Amino acid sequence: MTDPTNQIPDYVPTTETKMDIEPANKDNYVGTVAFSNMNLKKEILMAITDCGFEHPSEVQSQVIPKALLKQDILCQAKSGMGKTAVFVISILNQGLCLGDYVSALVICHTRELAVQVQKEFDRMKKRLCEATGKEITTGTFVGGFDEKKDVEFIKTNKPTIVIGTPGRIASLVRQGALNLSKLDTFVIDECDKVLGSANEIDIYFY
Repeated sequence: MTDPTNQIPDYVPTTETKMDIEPANKDNYVGTVAFSNMNLKKEILMAITDCGFEHPSEVQSQVIPKALLKQDILCQAKSGMGKTAVFVISILNQGLCLGDYVSALVICHTRELAVQVQKEFDRMKKRLCEATGKEITTGTFVGGFDEKKDVEFIKTNKPTIVIGTPGRIASLVRQGALNLSKLDTFVIDECDKVLGSANEIDIYFY
């Protein structure tokens, strides 16, 4: 029987038609709820300022408060509206990433997107790490790189936030290298492209 993991593409050429939609308030992309009114930790608010965000976009204004309440969310918005910051801020604010287990998993459809998400976590977590004195370890695992090094990284560093492409994440889970038993937050970034690939999401983690 063919291992379905081997059928899952770890790199998808970005030739698909974009499915982003215009915001409802397309003449004014600024949301109506300020970051300071979202019940965010002060370290997160400081990091937001450090990153140059003055006001939340419409999607950030609408979605971050719901994400903080741990609601299941399907979010679609125009490119450049800060969708990545929505789940990065929400995950870091919950504080579970300060533990010693994988609390958040982000699935990306390309290596490049996974690296971008990693960078967003890196710049948003600095203030929280400084305040707590604990490092929030993120791990990015994608196809095209030595899987043995990924396994060793997990053993040595015990990442609490994991980012990766479907095939590599599925492989790490199946061989027991990546334990998701205490997972709190699961994100599929650009889910239309992940779910639109040759295989359905249910074969990734059966």
